[in-house]
Amino acid sequence: MTLLETILLGILQGATEFLPISSSGHLVLVPAILHWPPASLPLVAIIHQGTLVAVLVYFRADLWGIVKAVWQGLTQRQPLATTESRLGWYIAIGSIPAGAAGLLLESFFEEMFGTPTIAAGFLLVTAVLLVIGERLLSGQKPIEKLSLFDAIIVGLFQTLALFPGVSRSGSTITAGLLRGLDRSAAARFSFLLGIPAILGAGLLSGLDLMQADDLAAQMPALTAGFVAAAISGYLCIHVLLNWLRRHSLYPFAIYCAAFGLIFLAATVF
Repeated sequence: MTLLETILLGILQGATEFLPISSSGHLVLVPAILHWPPASLPLVAIIHQGTLVAVLVYFRADLWGIVKAVWQGLTQRQPLATTESRLGWYIAIGSIPAGAAGLLLESFFEEMFGTPTIAAGFLLVTAVLLVIGERLLSGQKPIEKLSLFDAIIVGLFQTLALFPGVSRSGSTITAGLLRGLDRSAAARFSFLLGIPAILGAGLLSGLDLMQADDLAAQMPALTAGFVAAAISGYLCIHVLLNWLRRHSLYPFAIYCAAFGLIFLAATVF
């Protein structure tokens, strides 16, 4: 890939990782549409690390508070005494379903990433999920009222994002809405819950990065993609959190449905 293509894919990854429109789907479909070569494993690895940096920087205060609260809870033998300590444990527990499914079925999901029509089809699934979440929005529960059962349900929905075209943020925000969280709280927990998932995916793909034969030659382009993903990811977290305070998820559902249907129609005809 050229330097410009790498930067554009980094921007795309950063934006679609957090906007509920599926980063995996776009990384499969956009190169296919533009007749670019498929994104290399080193590139996928490095731009995922860019989005990880974005979420860590954006939620640095929240994360530091959670880490301190969990540590204090353990030392005081009251692990669930505060909202922050409970949130830390809920993130850990909610991450188990997707992590287990990803490790056990890794080859199954990897095969799907080679088929753009599958990614386009699952974009329609993302659209349906977003509509369901909005239609069944039932409460205004803040994140402080999140329960263990809520976290488990959101974590189970996160496993859907292992399919290319299913948005991780979209599926987990929908689950939060179904559990009565308000939009901002559902999005905030979605992003926090995504940190272990993005970290795990980055570590696994990082092994491929270290084994790349021409890693030194690729470093300038990979660095540019990393920076682009980090910047666009940070901006899109901010945009989505502000958007959801006043608006619904319907525009994202319309976008996913339109993109998926147009790609499938173009493939058929």
